[in-house]
Amino acid sequence: MDSKAFISGFSGLELTDDETRFFADERPWGYIVFARNIETPGQLSELCASLRSVSGREDVPILIDQEGGRVQRLRPPHWTNYPPAAQLGALYEIDQAKGLRAAWLLSRLHAFDLLNCGVNVDCLPVLDVPVPGGHDVIGDRAYGTTPEQVSAMGRAASDGLLAGGVKPVIKHIPGHGRAGVDSHLELPVVETDRETLMAQDFAPFGALRDVDMAMTAHVIYTAYDSANPATTSKIMIDEIIRGHIGFDGLLMSDDVSMEALSGDFSSRTRAIFGAGCDIVLHCNGIFEQMQTVARETPELTGKAAERAQQALQSIGKADDADEAACRAEFDSLMRLVAVSV
Repeated sequence: MDSKAFISGFSGLELTDDETRFFADERPWGYIVFARNIETPGQLSELCASLRSVSGREDVPILIDQEGGRVQRLRPPHWTNYPPAAQLGALYEIDQAKGLRAAWLLSRLHAFDLLNCGVNVDCLPVLDVPVPGGHDVIGDRAYGTTPEQVSAMGRAASDGLLAGGVKPVIKHIPGHGRAGVDSHLELPVVETDRETLMAQDFAPFGALRDVDMAMTAHVIYTAYDSANPATTSKIMIDEIIRGHIGFDGLLMSDDVSMEALSGDFSSRTRAIFGAGCDIVLHCNGIFEQMQTVARETPELTGKAAERAQQALQSIGKADDADEAACRAEFDSLMRLVAVSV
């Protein structure tokens, strides 16, 4: 796999000449799209085709954060406005089987929407378990408030994406739900004891450790490493993510440009790889930052390359589910929540 170990965003609705040359030269493993890159289904399809063309790979991973609720990049009028995970969790609390079915169906609908436009990786499911007093950056993005419910719903969501040929990314490993601040803006510090973290926060990630890709949490867990967030902590990656949780898939950082991380982009990137992440993720599309991250990024080789290759298995291979039937069934299930409120 002739790629470098980073996933890159970019600036607009189509690639600039500078971005096209940069991607051709630097060969990122994958790309990520945001609302700024999306206008219509036809435009997004053309954009994804240009990313495949510049990479020279039909199976190049093109990522998106499409959860539902507050976090969805595809929105009306061209796409459906979907409910947040907490609403699916409310149905699970009424009827577990129906809640699990709704989680599967929503992910299957995401897969219809995404794959039709060329996007083949969804940064979903969110496996964070929120706690009272935690910042609402997770909030209603969570499937519930117990690790058992989050694990079950996360598994259903993951399976729905896979059925539609879209690969899932579990996030934010080993757990962001207890963070008291938004890691987009500042560094969360969690001082909870090890026993509680293992039993609650880390548990859903252990339950889905077989998923091929995961995204780290920019969170310090003082019980293990009081100096570094999980993303740049060799202790957290070796002992907890790879060790206790048992995740052996492709580990990507959360966005390297988030304010939770300190230092310039060179030092941030080096710290991410030094800690043991396989891939660095850069999202905001600022060209000078992209160049700096690329300069500090190694070729994708060894175990990381093996994990990346595994992550591409079955990408784009969907079942024969009927989209209209899935939409009708999902809508009928969500009406049960509305009636119960």
